[in-house]
Amino acid sequence: MDFYIKKEEIVKSLNSTLGVVEKRQTLPILSNVLFEVDESTLKLTATDLESEISTISTISNFKSGGRTTAPAKKLSELCRLFKDDSEIHFYLDGDNLKIETDSGKYNLSTLPSDDFPIFEKEEGGNVVNISAQNLKAIITKTSFAMGNQDWRHYLNGLYLSVEDTLITSVATDAHRLALANAALNEGISENITGIVPRKSINEIGKIVSEYSENILLQLSANSINVSVSGTSFASKLIEGKFPDYEQVIPSGESSTLTIDKKTLSESLSRVSVLSSEKFRGVRIVTSKDSINISANNPEKEQAEESITCSYSGEDIDIAFNVNYIQEILSSIDSENVEIHFFGSDKSCLITNPGSDSFKYVVMPLLI
Repeated sequence: MDFYIKKEEIVKSLNSTLGVVEKRQTLPILSNVLFEVDESTLKLTATDLESEISTISTISNFKSGGRTTAPAKKLSELCRLFKDDSEIHFYLDGDNLKIETDSGKYNLSTLPSDDFPIFEKEEGGNVVNISAQNLKAIITKTSFAMGNQDWRHYLNGLYLSVEDTLITSVATDAHRLALANAALNEGISENITGIVPRKSINEIGKIVSEYSENILLQLSANSINVSVSGTSFASKLIEGKFPDYEQVIPSGESSTLTIDKKTLSESLSRVSVLSSEKFRGVRIVTSKDSINISANNPEKEQAEESITCSYSGEDIDIAFNVNYIQEILSSIDSENVEIHFFGSDKSCLITNPGSDSFKYVVMPLLI
């Protein structure tokens, strides 16, 4: 194996693989990235056995092809520190990967490419075409509500459902729920669903944020594959049945509060400074065209603010974890936000005014 490649090409590819490379590996080779070189391209692959990412880069000068594996983190740090626009010479010398640039010569140890684990990709599955913008939107607007190391493993991921020309993402940790819809570029004939693990959905989010073109997303019974512009990511899905989220979303008559998002968020930030560090609870009391936000803590410190808003429903006295509300407000793009109350002891529904694309449910705190 002997080739030359521009710094920018390999740095971009290595950056894409680092999120998958296993940091606390049981197998040393899982901390390595697989090199595969042919006459025009360099293919880099990383895996943690549960997911795999591959990227294709264009090489500038080909001498000979081949395969090997090298430490991903060391290689990435080294290449990133080379001068911009520099051309890097890679070649294999026995069990060592030699690297040469204008600044010097470097030598990395390798492990046999034959020992690199093969990620078993599932055949079949439906391929959907979606814009990078739409896929990024449904991930960023829901993934924050995923469970984190919950014993109910099916909560530790993002539920995806594709039906006709619509894709829906849902996340919940049993205290709050986030739902988002987006349009596909073309419809599919059958409904498909799956729960994508937290780590994998974060990697998919990184990939789609770097591109503006369309994404090909393949969802099978046990795996998901995302492909765009020379980068391919595959992951196993979480086994289990996702909760019936439609039953969790409140419905029926509600008292609706419309308020400036920025004003509400800033008030919550100030008041929550004096909330209990353990529960992070803030109390909200509604009255005609205003709400009162307050908090206190075991040290008997208190904070209270009143904000003008649009509200004419029944008086509500309710408390929430302020972090849950703030994360939802951060994901809403409009200037105003609507909060639908169904009673002082029931979950509230937070929406984007005039749009059904995003819905958020938050359970109240008992304080």
